[in-house]
Amino acid sequence: MSNGDGVTAALSDAVETAKEKVAEVGGAMATTASATVAKVKKAAKSAEKKVKTNVAKARKAVGKTVARAKKKLEAASKDAKKEVAALKKKVAAKKAATKKAVKKVAAKKPAAKKAVKKAVKKVAAKKAVAKKAAKKAVKKVAKKAPAKKAVAKKAAKKAARK
Repeated sequence: MSNGDGVTAALSDAVETAKEKVAEVGGAMATTASATVAKVKKAAKSAEKKVKTNVAKARKAVGKTVARAKKKLEAASKDAKKEVAALKKKVAAKKAATKKAVKKVAAKKPAAKKAVKKAVKKVAAKKAVAKKAAKKAVKKVAKKAPAKKAVAKKAAKKAARK
């Protein structure tokens, strides 16, 4: 059985050696894992700083863009208000001119009616004078040519109607 004791001792040594190797490898793995975790933490901090910097830059850029847009909108609003005011003035001026023209026409209307009435009276007076002259001519013609009396009367009536 001395041979069995040697096997047991060899096995014990092998197990001890394996145990030590596992402990070494585990330690190395733990060290490597710790180093990796530290590197990851450092990279995360660096990435976080970069993100914060980029966010700050983006906020500034957005703020500037918004400020420019506001200025442009204000300027456009002022211009539009000026244009509206100018258009309102033009419309008011046109309305006033139209009212004046209507008043002038209304003022001229009675004068025009009077002028038309005077013209009608003059035409009527001339027509009456023409009728009298035509009657006189008819009488003269009737005295000179008694046979053509009916024809002359008809001609005088037609002349008087015109």
